Amino acid sequence: MHCTVPAAARPAATATPETSTRPTGATSAAAATETPWNVVVWDDPVNLMSYVTYVFRSYFGYPEEKARSLMLEVHHHGRSVVASGSLEEAETHTAAMHGFGLWATFEQAGGH
Repeated sequence: MHCTVPAAARPAATATPETSTRPTGATSAAAATETPWNVVVWDDPVNLMSYVTYVFRSYFGYPEEKARSLMLEVHHHGRSVVASGSLEEAETHTAAMHGFGLWATFEQAGGH
């Protein structure tokens, strides 16, 4: 998106697109399945805004307006939660975003 986010604003685990993060600390299996997981896309200095919008439309099936809104949130705020679901869904979506060349991680909802 041609807007560089300072390294301090990015989690260390997003240094390469192939990386995904898991929360640190002990969480029970029941809590992991009950609490939704968020897929976060991070701003990067490489991808054009039009391409990020295209990825959100083509992969998630979002309408143009929602895809553009999420892209602008990434661009202006450095990150956006683009999907939520089970841990397995979050892992799958995160890997898909990496496949498109986007920086993405997943996190348990409400766990900032």
